[in-house]
Amino acid sequence: MNTSPRRRTHHRSEETERLGLAGLLPPPPVPGLDPDRELLLKEALLRKAALAEPPGVLTPRASRPRRRLIRVLAPAVACTVAVCGVVAVNLADKPGRGTTAVTRGGAPRTPEVTQLLDRIALAAAGRKQPTVRADQFVYVESKVAYAAQSAGGGPVTMAPVHTRQVWSSADGSRPGLLREGGGPDTPLDADAPVHTLDGPGATPRPSTLDERGPSIGNPTHQYVASLPTDPDALLKLIRDETRGQGQDPDQRAFTAIGELLAETWAPPQVSAALYKAAARIPGVTVIHAATDATGREGVAVARTAHGQQTQWVFDRTTYAFLGERTVLTEAGDAGPAGTVVGTSAVLTKAAVDRAGETPAPMTA
Repeated sequence: MNTSPRRRTHHRSEETERLGLAGLLPPPPVPGLDPDRELLLKEALLRKAALAEPPGVLTPRASRPRRRLIRVLAPAVACTVAVCGVVAVNLADKPGRGTTAVTRGGAPRTPEVTQLLDRIALAAAGRKQPTVRADQFVYVESKVAYAAQSAGGGPVTMAPVHTRQVWSSADGSRPGLLREGGGPDTPLDADAPVHTLDGPGATPRPSTLDERGPSIGNPTHQYVASLPTDPDALLKLIRDETRGQGQDPDQRAFTAIGELLAETWAPPQVSAALYKAAARIPGVTVIHAATDATGREGVAVARTAHGQQTQWVFDRTTYAFLGERTVLTEAGDAGPAGTVVGTSAVLTKAAVDRAGETPAPMTA
């Protein structure tokens, strides 16, 4: 009669001892989401956040540096240059129809991208670059093409690649100049009238350029040259100055750095800091094969947000910045995944004495 109670007592003792020993062991690993599933969840959250933005708010690229403002104000759009100003058409996520393969990003940064950006930063720091005087202009020549849509709507097409030349006053004290696609010269001056188009079919409305002084979104050469060379301090400054511009902080920072790479001529140590700052942004990935607007092939550093991937293309050997490309990562009315909606290639950066002066060709 006492057998069963003894067995139950013995069973409880074994169970207690086993639980005690189990408590000494480390917790079992918890499997995480696979990369594809994690990416889908992140992109779903980003799309939901984008839908929550108030109507009429311009998409992330609405705040561009003065020179880039003339080019494009939103992803996958082309700007029509008006007399002494621009018409900026906001066609977020409306691409051209050319397609290309794309690797989807959005995961935390990887050792691979950190190593690549470290090499790019080291190469940038070692480049020789003349000092730009305050009374000079920074000249940037590039080839560009962006997806465009007529004001009345309809199919979106990729414009032909064309030449873009920009002269920017080093200290911001004199009017600059834009010469693009064989069109008339456009003065880049805070006093020039600027027109903004808030959406497809909207009536252009007068607006003004930012006159609050140089900033990350509206830089002069002197401002860029004064940026911190400590990557952490630089990234904090970029985040602070781009706060509230419609995207998540990481994408805002990545976009701002890309703008500085494309149409400013940062001193070597500042360029190196920009690349190291980019390496600290989550979601930055490596694309092993990408081409710029002229067909130069290289390796790319990329980030995906809101269904689009922005790629910075670099020479495989010299690690020089070649250009930028924007590609759709999701299929939709805009086009299939892989559709290229913007591409550029930097050909020349130099210092000249006056707006309109063309320097001898040199490597950017």
